[in-house]
Amino acid sequence: MKLRNVAIIAHVDHGKTTLVDGLLKQSKTFRENEAAFTQTLILDSNDQERERGITILAKNTAVKYGDTKINIIDTPGHADFGGEVERTLNMADGAILVIDAQEGPMPQTKFVLKKALELGLKPIVVINKIDKPYARIEEVIEKTHDLFLDLATDSGQLDFPIYYAVGRSGKAWDEIPGDSEEYADLTPVFEAILDYVPAPDVQKDEPFQMLVTQLDPDAFQGKHAIGRIKRGSIKPGTTITLMKKDGTEEQARIDKVYVSQGLKRIEVLEAQAGDIVSLTGIRNAGIGETIADSENPEVLPTIEIEEPTLKMSVSANTSPFAGNDGQYVTSRQILERIEKELETNVSLKMEIGEAGDYVLSGRGELHLSVFIENLRREGYELEVGKPQVITKEINGVVNEPVEELTVDVATEHVGAVAGEVGRRKGFLLGQEENSDGTSRLLFEISTRGLLGLRSQLLTLSRGTAIMNSVFTRYQPVGAPIPRMRNGALVASETGKAVAFGINNAQQRGVNFIFPQTQVYAGMIVGLNSREGDLEINVTKEKKLTNMRSSGADDAIMLTSPTVLSLEQSLDFLEDDELLEVTPESLRLRKKLLNKTARARARK
Repeated sequence: MKLRNVAIIAHVDHGKTTLVDGLLKQSKTFRENEAAFTQTLILDSNDQERERGITILAKNTAVKYGDTKINIIDTPGHADFGGEVERTLNMADGAILVIDAQEGPMPQTKFVLKKALELGLKPIVVINKIDKPYARIEEVIEKTHDLFLDLATDSGQLDFPIYYAVGRSGKAWDEIPGDSEEYADLTPVFEAILDYVPAPDVQKDEPFQMLVTQLDPDAFQGKHAIGRIKRGSIKPGTTITLMKKDGTEEQARIDKVYVSQGLKRIEVLEAQAGDIVSLTGIRNAGIGETIADSENPEVLPTIEIEEPTLKMSVSANTSPFAGNDGQYVTSRQILERIEKELETNVSLKMEIGEAGDYVLSGRGELHLSVFIENLRREGYELEVGKPQVITKEINGVVNEPVEELTVDVATEHVGAVAGEVGRRKGFLLGQEENSDGTSRLLFEISTRGLLGLRSQLLTLSRGTAIMNSVFTRYQPVGAPIPRMRNGALVASETGKAVAFGINNAQQRGVNFIFPQTQVYAGMIVGLNSREGDLEINVTKEKKLTNMRSSGADDAIMLTSPTVLSLEQSLDFLEDDELLEVTPESLRLRKKLLNKTARARARK
């Protein structure tokens, strides 16, 4: 059977996974009575992926079209999960670049295309969502050509086919459709894969060799080592050599060999060079390591992953409420779970901090917060410190990461957005007005300036700003950025919050808690309307006396509290604060819970 390996790449929310849905359904991978046939975002099976509406983990699937098997790799579109893109693109020979017909090329479009072209993948461009009311197809095509001119590594990459699609309807065309178009499907995309994506260039008769690109834990069969066979073939029962990153080698025996078919793994008796396979029986395999023929072991180049730009400390929960919610509460249990994550999450790094905490380093706030949310859902209790930018010393000078920031916002809010980014030492590089009443602002800003910016821009734009950024380079550390928020309202007593106490708090700032919430001294219960922290007793009841004063019987009117998400809570933190994360609660707190200790620390 003929074979093609193709990756689907794009900026977040440009329709990659929806396009894969259509390819799966129209290739007759599912029967019409199968549950998956009626689903959308079939490959986004992770709970957080479905809730957030983004792809977090790269996934492999396979369809048959005529006499050709097509392995499809769906990759994330968010810059924070770029490590997933970097490690999986080497399994493909071609890439379908999906671009939104209204938004056009975005920061992550540039990132994923750059990686694909560096690997020599043959690109196919799909202009998706051409049915949008403000689609600007010709302009987007022009910008796409400009992007290829900037990124192409040879002139051959400038010759690429362009197709037009409405992914959610499962329709595609090889030219812009007219109004009279009646029937259409994804046949043009299938044909483009056959015509433009080359068959794997492999050596079938050479000794077996494969680079581990992905790991998938299995409670019954142990670890699945996934990758594309570079050369040779593999059968169950074969003895292989695992060539580790540290230069050591160890022998292992292949238990079972699987290939993808739709959403399933199918066990096979032999797999050939060029196919993407999943092998069991190699207990100590790691991502970026080589599995090779035991008689002629040769190592493959490892996968280069860009360095993390953000770090934060994670440690066991030490609050007065520690152990009330979680199943896993000790430092040892947290460390074991982090070490397990490090095996598969190649962009994540960890080191032990000076205070014995675990310092996690990742590609951005979303990358780190997704892992924290996973821990929370799995029953872990922990406390998290303020995210910090990772600096790098180059030629004796301390450098910090700089990012290209794109903000799409209603034109009426442009001034407020530009002012906020300017306050954070960002520079406006360009501005473009769209026909739908929005403007696109392009900035250059340090990662330090980006911390907490998303929630601030949403506030300034009444929830309409769409912000995207991608790392560009390191530069010498710039001027200090002023403190971005006022002080906190800090609970002075432990107990149950009551309406009278919360009413006192909301008169002094923004309240974060509901009545009857259990609080402890040192816990943050709101945002002060002024600079500096303010101690407040939210457990204080109204005093009852025999004398009535005017207004004594007035009902207390409480406004709804501001409930912060995990990302918003991390954005809120200052250096002397922590976020307590449990399966049931997110609590902001001071590192030092005692008021006197905090006062001494400020001196």
